[in-house]
Amino acid sequence: MGLFADRTSSATLRANQLRLYFSSFAYVLLHGLRRLGLTGTAFAKAQSTTIRLKRLKIGARLRLTARKVWLSFAASHGERSEGW
Repeated sequence: MGLFADRTSSATLRANQLRLYFSSFAYVLLHGLRRLGLTGTAFAKAQSTTIRLKRLKIGARLRLTARKVWLSFAASHGERSEGW
């Protein structure tokens, strides 16, 4: 339910079915992230909503030049010291 699979409020059946496909695909990706990338961390057994809110929704500013890419994360991010 954390990936919004319960909301089928569109007018057509195809739109609702597509929304469920997207939600299922997001679950598979999040499960892979949990299994491969978050093993050994506090988020290894976390719910999808917790992972989405605390790890995937991080505000950052992206600056591109011809030679470099800069990512500037918010200084007020609560778990900044934990690292990835």
